[in-house]
Amino acid sequence: MGSYEWLAIAMFVGFFFLLMSGYPVAFSFAGAAIIFGAIGLMLDAFDLRRLLLLSNLWFGTMSNFTLLAVPYFVFLGAVLEKTGMAEELLETVGILLGTLRGGVALAIVVVGTLLAATTGVVAATVIVMGMLSLPIMLRYGYDKKLASGIIVATGTLAQVIPPSLVLVVLSDQIGVSVGDLFMGSVIPGLMLSGSYVLYVLILANLRPHMAPPLPPEIRAVAGLELAMRVIKAVLPPVFLIFAVLGSIFFGVATPTEAGAVGAVGATLLALLYGKLSLKLLKDAAHSTVNITSLVIMILFASSLFSLVFDALGGKAYITNLLVGMSGGWLAFMIISNIAIFFMGMFLEFIEIAFIVLPLFVPAAQILGIDLVWFGVVMGINLQIAFISPPVGFSLFYLQSVAPKEVSTGDIHRSAFPFMAIQLAVLILVVVFPQTVSWLVEIAYK
Repeated sequence: MGSYEWLAIAMFVGFFFLLMSGYPVAFSFAGAAIIFGAIGLMLDAFDLRRLLLLSNLWFGTMSNFTLLAVPYFVFLGAVLEKTGMAEELLETVGILLGTLRGGVALAIVVVGTLLAATTGVVAATVIVMGMLSLPIMLRYGYDKKLASGIIVATGTLAQVIPPSLVLVVLSDQIGVSVGDLFMGSVIPGLMLSGSYVLYVLILANLRPHMAPPLPPEIRAVAGLELAMRVIKAVLPPVFLIFAVLGSIFFGVATPTEAGAVGAVGATLLALLYGKLSLKLLKDAAHSTVNITSLVIMILFASSLFSLVFDALGGKAYITNLLVGMSGGWLAFMIISNIAIFFMGMFLEFIEIAFIVLPLFVPAAQILGIDLVWFGVVMGINLQIAFISPPVGFSLFYLQSVAPKEVSTGDIHRSAFPFMAIQLAVLILVVVFPQTVSWLVEIAYK
């Protein structure tokens, strides 16, 4: 370690302690940068003129066309959340699949996948499905752990299925096209949802008492009435998915332009549902401003942190350490996945993207790792962390709306089978990179 690299490591440790103490992320970034920059200045390890680069960095952030997708996709999700679309969609698909054992659980996987492909917001998906479907499954004899686990796992699909806000932020930090990340994550995302379907079907047949079909009187809706419900509740979100993702995949629009299409489409859906109002637009706009401002504020503060950390030799030290490990790219992937997993249990994805990925990306480039594949692997890893006890965020989202008969222990234990499924998919994606690269290569051809 060089003469002042110890100061960079101390800076990172100090920042982490600030973060774990509950101090806001942006202020932790900026505070650690100011304190250790001042120390470096006193030790003649930091040149104050480096701060002149900040204006260029921040201007580059504000002119980044990719980041413009963030408010569009947040607005899209906020509008859809308030239209009642999720409730009608869940009820309709539940009736369609209700004759099957585990039909409601299968409906949750289908609806969760559709909501992930329209909203890209984990918290909204988990809370909405928890409020609507968990009491229904308990009422009709579903096992508490299966019911809870399928909700937290499926709701978290919004981490990896496009148009995921996670992938938008990752694309900016990794330095790859968000369109490539969207395309690369489609097959892994469908592998996850398909694995959940397979698990439910197997469990429902091996242990029928854990996932019974709905009673006949609940499935009584049929014929023309059911067809009308499908047309009203299922077709609009499916059309919106094709409008947003199809325009990206077929090269008609960039992800940012597709986000604008989605925001307009969500507003038209609200009009179609008869729920478009000034209050709805104000609430959606307020949510959009809050989340977008949070992302940009953290990005600004992390730029200051990164600049000071790099000046003290921190980035070069971490890169050399990762590249110099025995085991090459495989050792690097193991270390990076373990780090992301443990940080994902305590921090939000935005914080992880700005803290850890800038340290890993230079090493990944030197080792010749495909950054699109790397980004998708990190997205799946974050999904596992999001449902991991004791502090996985999705567990607490569900706990906030769960009926009193479902304990915290039930919710936490429910996650373990689905963590195993997610880990299996993660390993498959690592072993077979074609699961990510195939669609991307087709798009370029």
